[in-house]
Amino acid sequence: MPFDPKIKIPDENEYLNCIRCGLCLAVCPTYREYKNETDSPRGRVALARKSLEDELLLSPNLVEKMYSCLACLACNDICPVGIKPADIAMEMRHVAEQVKPTPWKDRLFGKVVANPDLMEKATWPLRVYQNLGLRWLVHTLRINKLFPKQLHDLENMLPRQPKQPLRQSLPVISKSLNESKYRVGFFLGCAQSLMFSEESAASVRVLNRNGCTVITPRETVCCGMPAAGYGRLDLVIEQAKTNIDLFLNEDPDVIVTDCATCGSQLRDYGKLLADDLDWAEKARTFSAKIRDISEFLMSIPLEKPIGSVNARVTYHDPCHLRRAQKVWKEPRGILQMIIGVDYVEMPEADWCCGAAGSQLITHYETSTRILDRKMENLASTRAEIIASGCPGCQMQLATGIQRNGLKVKVMHPIQLLDLAYSQQIEVK
Repeated sequence: MPFDPKIKIPDENEYLNCIRCGLCLAVCPTYREYKNETDSPRGRVALARKSLEDELLLSPNLVEKMYSCLACLACNDICPVGIKPADIAMEMRHVAEQVKPTPWKDRLFGKVVANPDLMEKATWPLRVYQNLGLRWLVHTLRINKLFPKQLHDLENMLPRQPKQPLRQSLPVISKSLNESKYRVGFFLGCAQSLMFSEESAASVRVLNRNGCTVITPRETVCCGMPAAGYGRLDLVIEQAKTNIDLFLNEDPDVIVTDCATCGSQLRDYGKLLADDLDWAEKARTFSAKIRDISEFLMSIPLEKPIGSVNARVTYHDPCHLRRAQKVWKEPRGILQMIIGVDYVEMPEADWCCGAAGSQLITHYETSTRILDRKMENLASTRAEIIASGCPGCQMQLATGIQRNGLKVKVMHPIQLLDLAYSQQIEVK
């Protein structure tokens, strides 16, 4: 039975030209683990085509194959004829959601995730768990050892919780510490505000130190990536329009984010709204202003720190930073400019860590198998710190470090730069 004409489906040019060369197999994390054609980019393209051409039922099993894709984008990069299997897998999730909507996704992504106040309330128990000492007690008494394996790993994934979300304490306007040369809109992501507030506070300090007046709107909503990952592009569009108006009204020179995932989605607003006559131009303008913080800092006269961080450091590339945004030299450049950092490149640094949003929850075995290989590579570097600019990657890496008994700290590259700045002695 053909799809209803009202349902938005991928254009046939997106999948017809696959030449089945197999190059994508060599870079796919799920194919490397299982060696099954249906767990490969080429296999997912074939399944999508058969379904879209009404030769194969859009069954729960077929849809599951689309959700098993990590969306690491490695297959998109390597395809010699321009097929983008990762994008097709995401689009097929959207097709499935249009055919058979899932009510809980509307409640979660449309009402809770899209509302910063509700997100803060929803994560309040995590802050209580941390800040009342309950987590300390669980670990001290080794109660966590009694948890089922997956729950144990998920608890380890939880970063140290702030006393309050950064959105509540960060000023809307943070003035430059010297002559203001740049008016910077700062996109404070959900995870950064709720769980990684120390990192984003460091980002604002670094920007202020380097001639930036930083505007952080409190009404910022989710970038839309969680809803996009679960096929709800309608909700992504709503969130995009809110953020576009919010930031363009502030007239920033540039819009900076320290979250790789957010940056990837924000850059996509122009494409997402390209066919909307009322929003296309604004969306293009917005997306053109988006910069990852490392990308922006390395494009301006960046103050070189004279303080030092004496540690052996390696780096993990977030997929949505290296492949979606083509940013990979800049964070390494920042790390290597810090005095005392003994930088060592990690084998397979640009391979997915297995996080991919919620994969540790939804595809636990696959996620941990990929993660354990990443930990083997990390251990080979003998690094004391692994830096990465994505909260999802950071939580996944922290889980892997605990699973494998490594003594490695996970940090954002900008945290290390901020630390080096803070150890400088100001001569006046």
